[in-house]
Amino acid sequence: MGSDRPVFCVMGAGHGGTAMAADLALRGFTIRLWNRTAERIEAIQSRGAIDLVAGEGVPLEGGTAELDLVTSDAGAAIRGADIVMVVVPASGHADVARFCAPHLQDGQVVVLNPGRTGGVLEFARVLNDQQCTADIVLAETETFVFASRISGPAQARIHAVKSSVALAALPAYRTGEVLKALHEAYPQFVPADNVLQTGLGNVAVMFHPAVMVVNAARIEDTHGEFEYYHGGITPSVAAYLEAVDQERRAVASVLGVRVIPVHKWLYMAYDVAGRDLYEAVQANYGYKGITAPPSLQHRYLLEDVPTSLVPMVSMAQQYGVDTPLMASIIHVASALMQHDFWAEGRTTERLGIQGLSVRQVRRLVLEGEPGDG
Repeated sequence: MGSDRPVFCVMGAGHGGTAMAADLALRGFTIRLWNRTAERIEAIQSRGAIDLVAGEGVPLEGGTAELDLVTSDAGAAIRGADIVMVVVPASGHADVARFCAPHLQDGQVVVLNPGRTGGVLEFARVLNDQQCTADIVLAETETFVFASRISGPAQARIHAVKSSVALAALPAYRTGEVLKALHEAYPQFVPADNVLQTGLGNVAVMFHPAVMVVNAARIEDTHGEFEYYHGGITPSVAAYLEAVDQERRAVASVLGVRVIPVHKWLYMAYDVAGRDLYEAVQANYGYKGITAPPSLQHRYLLEDVPTSLVPMVSMAQQYGVDTPLMASIIHVASALMQHDFWAEGRTTERLGIQGLSVRQVRRLVLEGEPGDG
């Protein structure tokens, strides 16, 4: 640590992590790529590189990105890195925290990309349970900076780059430190008020589980052979998503957090506009060509229901907010997938905020300690 340019450890070699590692390497940063299962990274490890393709209109250079280290050894990847970018499904955050805990060092910045809802709270709780004493700065983004997909064993494609991505640290007064550390790599990261805002600003609840549930039969019938956003979000589906969004904003409001409506979020993230959500989605060129998942066995349900919807509804129940549409998505998804997402999800207990008043939760995210009720 301490070189002129930060050394990055990217944790996770999925759609997001592979693209992020390749992009950062092509821009001259030293990159270590870690993945829990060695089999997933064999092709990248044997080449020591990832081929990155930038989609039409994407302001990035593609090419062959050479990585400094590709490994399934968490200690080798983390030790000596300045910035640890966690890019795994949010359902894996607790496990990654356990992998990280013995190896984190004073002064490191750890960022969840993204945290979904309550990611940093859960991550911090696990680090505390593991008796990690390293003086790190822990933060999360509201969404992932790219729309990206793996396109081969050692290949990734970036379809779009978001122009603005909110970020917050826990506690909030350290957000500036994180933005400064990341500015050279990601100048589009902007400060959120706190991790309640990034967590409740999570629009994945609309674009992922809600869209999957209403398109369930079409996905199974076609095996995903349709455009997920441009085809799966029709005018009536968009109206339904905006109703779900009203519930999300109601939960944020009771916690003293301002989050923008989902169609305005599209303008902030992708510079696209429309009179309503349907028009904004259809105007987003970054969604063009992104097909639906081939089955319902996909992270849009398996990840986003327990780590986005469940924590929002759990907080709503704790603070007296009615969220029938969000709750119904959890019920329907649980029946479709034969999972008990309520039992598996990030409840207020798992986030470490069960029983805390609104005032205490706000003190926790702003100052790091809940104080007295």
